[in-house]
Amino acid sequence: MRMKTVLLGSAAALLAMNGARAADAIVAAEPEPMEYVRVCDAFGVGYFYIPGTETCLKIGGYVRFQTSFGPDEVNGRQGWGTAGTSDWDAFSRAYISFSAKSDTEYGTLTGFFAAEFNADNDTDAGDSRIDVDEAYIQLGGLKAGFFYSWWDKGINGETDKVSNVTEFNSIAYLYDGGSFQAGIAVDELEGWSTKANGVGIEGIVSATLGGVSLDLLGSYDTEWEEGAIRALLSADLGPGTLQLAGVWASNPNTYFNASEWTVAASYAFKATDKLKITPGVQYWDSLRSGNDFNNDLDKWRAGVTLDYAITEGLAARVSVQYNQEDLTATTDRDYVAGFVRLQRNF
Repeated sequence: MRMKTVLLGSAAALLAMNGARAADAIVAAEPEPMEYVRVCDAFGVGYFYIPGTETCLKIGGYVRFQTSFGPDEVNGRQGWGTAGTSDWDAFSRAYISFSAKSDTEYGTLTGFFAAEFNADNDTDAGDSRIDVDEAYIQLGGLKAGFFYSWWDKGINGETDKVSNVTEFNSIAYLYDGGSFQAGIAVDELEGWSTKANGVGIEGIVSATLGGVSLDLLGSYDTEWEEGAIRALLSADLGPGTLQLAGVWASNPNTYFNASEWTVAASYAFKATDKLKITPGVQYWDSLRSGNDFNNDLDKWRAGVTLDYAITEGLAARVSVQYNQEDLTATTDRDYVAGFVRLQRNF
């Protein structure tokens, strides 16, 4: 009896030991650490690797609130419509962009998309408007899609207007030699005039030496069979940057239609680390009248733009411009226009 008891006790002990070992064997392993998104510094600040790929992605944008003032400010502001004739207007905008880049044997491959979401109660379309701002593919110096042309580049401040339409469905090639650049572009112009099937040609050469740069841009509009030439000079001078621009057009066309010629200048003065003050002036000679330029009409504008960095990611801009323009050969008008803007960048 005693032997039977001993055997049963030993068996129970062995079963308990085996059960404990079996329980240990099925305990779940410790989870492996997550693979966090890796920073990609090959293309600048803000890029990260899309997990599982060698493509780098950057997401950016801004949120803007702006109040503008001037004669009939609501009427046709930025071409939005004719829902009112108020001399002041407020609107808000959200802008978001996605830039994807990767290295290839042909150079950097880029895909870029950006959209604007606008809120303004004074438009014919209602209280909102969504626009594709840009959408293009770029491989090395070759670029194709919907993007801003070289005409979009202006001078510092808000006084100047040295272009007309600046965004097209285009294909362009830019040779970048560092201090020297040269490029050519073909633009679709259909929809910018009463004519159809229009094509535009752009050519640009740029050179930089030290703190001085010069752009020379020329374009030809096959719809209107007219062209325009623009020169833009920028130079670091003292505590700021001096910029000059000049445009000549053979007659009104898609690229420039305000006047036969114009000259503009601005000086961006960096007053402090947070404050920049940019006075500017522009003169237009032989303003557009119908489909031609009128030698009896001219216009000039002078004003100042203030930029203040409130804190990192948040900035304010104030623009005040005085305008004087001929309406006819015997009548003219003068007025003040501008805006106050608050913008959060990210």
